[in-house]
Amino acid sequence: MSGADSVASSEPSGVQPLEIEIDNESEKDVTLIRVEGRGQGAALLGALSSGLQQFGVNVRSAAQQSEDGKVLNVFKVTSSDGGKVPKDKWEGLRDLVQNMAATTKVSNQPAIYGQLAAADVMRLKGEAPAGLTTGDAVALELAAAEMAQAAAEFVALEKEMDVLRAKGADGGLIALKDTARQEAAALLERRMAAMEACLAARRVIVAPEAPKTAAELMEEQMKAAVSAPPPVTSTGPAAGNGYEILLQAFNWESHKKGWYKYCLPQVAEWAKQGFTSIWLPPPSDSVSPQGYLPRDLYNLDSEYGSESELRALIQECHAHNIKVIADIVVNHRCATYQSPDGKWNKFGGRLAWDNSAICNNNPAWGGKGAHKTGDDYPAAPNIDHTQESIRTDVIEWLRFLKNSIGFDGWRFDFVRGYNGQFCKIYTDATVPEMAFGEYWDTCEYTDGVLNYNQDGHRQRTVNWVDSTGGTNAAFDFTTKGILQEALGRSELWRLVDAQGRPPGFVGMWPSRAITFIDNHDTGSTLNHWPFPSNHLQEGYAYILTHPGTPCVFYDHLYDSGGLRQCILDLLEVRQRHALDCRAKVLVRKAAGDVYAATVNDKIAIKIGRGDWSPNSAKIDAPGGKQWVKACSGHNWACWEVGARA
Repeated sequence: MSGADSVASSEPSGVQPLEIEIDNESEKDVTLIRVEGRGQGAALLGALSSGLQQFGVNVRSAAQQSEDGKVLNVFKVTSSDGGKVPKDKWEGLRDLVQNMAATTKVSNQPAIYGQLAAADVMRLKGEAPAGLTTGDAVALELAAAEMAQAAAEFVALEKEMDVLRAKGADGGLIALKDTARQEAAALLERRMAAMEACLAARRVIVAPEAPKTAAELMEEQMKAAVSAPPPVTSTGPAAGNGYEILLQAFNWESHKKGWYKYCLPQVAEWAKQGFTSIWLPPPSDSVSPQGYLPRDLYNLDSEYGSESELRALIQECHAHNIKVIADIVVNHRCATYQSPDGKWNKFGGRLAWDNSAICNNNPAWGGKGAHKTGDDYPAAPNIDHTQESIRTDVIEWLRFLKNSIGFDGWRFDFVRGYNGQFCKIYTDATVPEMAFGEYWDTCEYTDGVLNYNQDGHRQRTVNWVDSTGGTNAAFDFTTKGILQEALGRSELWRLVDAQGRPPGFVGMWPSRAITFIDNHDTGSTLNHWPFPSNHLQEGYAYILTHPGTPCVFYDHLYDSGGLRQCILDLLEVRQRHALDCRAKVLVRKAAGDVYAATVNDKIAIKIGRGDWSPNSAKIDAPGGKQWVKACSGHNWACWEVGARA
């Protein structure tokens, strides 16, 4: 008919052709696009709806019908000005449909490009045995085949884009194809990372351990019989005595509840659960209710409660042998008054500094101090820690918090803002029982995909701790980034580095690593970098059984689902076996869907949906005993050495 055009797409052999009809006659106000063929599912309907919009036409409605194996997709569309799509655009529409159909088929046929690589992938997946590990030859061959397939698909898309450009194709179609190319590049990076992990695993050779003597076995049994480690105060605070279990006892919304009074009746329960220390929010008067824009440092009447309520909470914690850590925000401070030129740089309260206390790098504050020794924090005046008078004031304030209020340690906020040597000075001068910093650095990515090797990222955390003379520990953002990527993507091969160690900061310096899943910034209501909610149990199964000092987030401890019980069960295991920050971890398996390790030869842990147990893996329990399941949950399980076999 006039105003309608029908064409059968020419597809390669083995792929069912599509009938594509574009019609301006059947409907009064819209253009009809009918796409009919076999083997096309809902994926094509959704993809085409999105693709048509990017092409520059408005999709009024989209429907799909299926009969006798044939699928009919019907789109009602208009041009960008609301009228029917003119005929000179029809050829571009057909090209779009044909290209989208080629990349969104839901059949089991391999991609047109890279068919040999795709066939290898299917063959190898069929051959992979249930007990496959990252270091097995078949796993290596499978990773290589998947990488080759991803490379072939990426190259094919590059070639298609070259053809489209040569033909002068519509910009919308090229943009759509470029989106697919970017996705293919990301997939290739992911496959290359998996291949790198396979090669690294094959380089790791675990030397067999010498049999333990009867005396050594007896000594281990005696240690295991101790229900809790003796309290020890280390000469260098960092992560405390090595057996600390930390609770972040607040979230981003805690200021709304009169938090100190709210926490008071929970302290006894925290002690019973095994927490040895709690981290409280910034205690001082603040421009922001959360406390991270402090103003009058000595004024401890905040949105969380009064100074007297804070003192009462700390006293209750001490009565239950719980250390209390203050959140110390000294990178920046908000002024109370404006200068004559309108800049907020005159401070009030007991520490009535002027603009000479402010770094000079940001003109917004009119600072007359030295240049920043770290990253700028633009929301408030950045304090110049190079001045001895400023350092003296900060030290006196910290001593006030410790000696008068009762705080036991410091969590230094935003330590990327000033050199670590100043944290060392403040720590040495106040001798806290714990001291650790928030060195939040971005993980390393390529084409939007987390790199397998994060040595550079964790080394920067090591460097910061080094700059404090080792007096401070640091939050292990590397482990968080790797762990949530590994669990969210079923890429648990990420959880071992090229030397067979945990891949995060904890694998380099376990006694200085504070491991965590989420905090008030990454989770809570801010959700700047949240851990995948359906994998929280597996995340805690990792950090509560591994070396480092684990930090549990308040929101997770009081989760209404199974997460709370998961945490409580794992806390009990960690205490029962006296696992400390230097616990010896031996990775037993690291594949796509399962990670397994033994820790101190006392417990075995498995996370991921894959199947594994120390018994099926034929791992001998020490002392002729047997492995007994201690606890389990969603996609994780933990075993401990039980009675003699």
